[in-house]
Amino acid sequence: MTDVDDFSAFVSARWPRLVRSAILLGCSPAEAEDVVQAALERCLRSWSKVQKAHNRDAYVHRTLVNTFISSRRGRSRRETPVGFRADQPVGDATHQVDGTSAIAQALRRLPEDQRIAVVLRYYLGQTETEMADALAVAPGTIKSRLSRAKSALATDPDLIELRELR
Repeated sequence: MTDVDDFSAFVSARWPRLVRSAILLGCSPAEAEDVVQAALERCLRSWSKVQKAHNRDAYVHRTLVNTFISSRRGRSRRETPVGFRADQPVGDATHQVDGTSAIAQALRRLPEDQRIAVVLRYYLGQTETEMADALAVAPGTIKSRLSRAKSALATDPDLIELRELR
């Protein structure tokens, strides 16, 4: 198997999860695909390093997180995404709470470092050690970020309302 074939197989198997990870980090679906593509371009350029990495997925996710963070820098000078399209009618606030939307909104309200920690831990299932390696921080930093994120999510009004509906 050539490097290109290996890379193609890797991307085919992981594309949906990488895009979902980017969405959970705070990207719109279209932006998530762009961020994942940019991260994978970086990985392709250094594919031999990725292949030699102890954990390919962790390496790629670290690249994804770094690409996401880079995409957020200088956003005020670029276009700002909106939550609706002009050709779609705007609904009123009386519609039923959508669980997925409530979770996404709650994640967006977290500080970026906490949101990244939550996504890596609870969506991607990484251990605290893997997360610390991926983010180049101490394991204690990961623990405190997760602790603060869980506290914030426990008191998030949308999630409280969602729990009350169940």
